[in-house]
Amino acid sequence: MTHAFLVDYRKRSTTAGQEVSVPVTLVEVPPLTAVAARIYRRDPYGSRVVAEVWEPGGGDDLQRALPSHPPSSAEKKAEFAKTVGDEVRLLVHTRPSLLTGVPSKTPTLFEVRVAGEKFEGRRAYALERIGKELPVDQLAKEGEFVDVIGVTKGKGFQGHTKRWGVKLQPRKNSKHRRMIGTLGPHNPSFVSYRIPQAGQTGYHRRTVYNLRILKIIKDPRTDPVTPAGGFLHYGEVRAPCLLLHGSVPGPAKRLLKFRLPMRSRVASVEKVDLRYLSTHSKQSG
Repeated sequence: MTHAFLVDYRKRSTTAGQEVSVPVTLVEVPPLTAVAARIYRRDPYGSRVVAEVWEPGGGDDLQRALPSHPPSSAEKKAEFAKTVGDEVRLLVHTRPSLLTGVPSKTPTLFEVRVAGEKFEGRRAYALERIGKELPVDQLAKEGEFVDVIGVTKGKGFQGHTKRWGVKLQPRKNSKHRRMIGTLGPHNPSFVSYRIPQAGQTGYHRRTVYNLRILKIIKDPRTDPVTPAGGFLHYGEVRAPCLLLHGSVPGPAKRLLKFRLPMRSRVASVEKVDLRYLSTHSKQSG
């Protein structure tokens, strides 16, 4: 994270139209590679795959995650173009070899749903995109919102106070101070899930809704964004990246997924007036 100065675009804010300092997050977003397309059909037992075509690409990254898969023949692609179903998905994988701050080079595979009004259009789009790269600017533009899905920082097994922030017991308490006073009444004779207790803290899947994209940096070499000395626990930013207004869950090197907003109630901004992005060193001292 770092900070930036921009003109406040929020119309109902007390500082609307003024230059304000805001916290921002830089996220490297190298292009995804679509390696397969699938058509799903729903039946009484759930969704099942009725057609699938493969076109592996993007170098040798995919071989780290699964054995090499041969490309589908022209006959199978023609059959795919005629198959009717309920949903179309693309099987994509990440490109961690393009990142310098992430030690793992094994790509992550996941499915992405292809949206659209007509099924024929979705099927044709999926068939066209397999074997090609999907840059981030195809998801959203500057000034628009995205939802960020990630896994929070893990803190292990923690007690009542750290996990839930409950008040400490009085100094003269006879047993423990960093715990709750009671587990509940005698009747009903069970402990409710609402009672704060010790347990796993962090390392949970969480979604942050409605983070605005302030800027899309396609080439950090011509538009420097890395602070002096690099980002803490990460290093230098070399791949295309997003500048988001706010914070995201998880540590610096953990995978994040972006999607179109599900709860957006505010209109997008045509152009964000970004005045300054801090590149001062984040090292202490």
